[in-house]
Amino acid sequence: MEEAWNSALLIIPEKQSSMEKRDTDKLIIDQTAYTTRLSPRFASRKPYAPPVAGRIQSFIPGTVVEVLVNPGDTVKEGEDIVILEAMKMKNRLKSHLDGKVVAVNVKPGDRVTKGAVLVEIA
Repeated sequence: MEEAWNSALLIIPEKQSSMEKRDTDKLIIDQTAYTTRLSPRFASRKPYAPPVAGRIQSFIPGTVVEVLVNPGDTVKEGEDIVILEAMKMKNRLKSHLDGKVVAVNVKPGDRVTKGAVLVEIA
């Protein structure tokens, strides 16, 4: 028994809608270029910057419950640095490298925003 395959043909009218009149840009993902329309919000976004290794940052807005290190202390990777309370949960922020604490920018009771630098390690 033979299978029959039918191909579909998409016909686009010659009239352009208001959306088709927008400027288009190229978006490159994995070496493949795509033509697309970028929103003004996307075009004006903050460019990605990789995180700095020695900075312990708040990943969520919250309140500092306890600071477990002082300037001059040596810390190892995985050691608890700060306890941050957010949405009624206590989150332990850990060191992601071995080093010496250079600065502690918060104290217990401080309210911090997302991305705030809490502790710096060198």
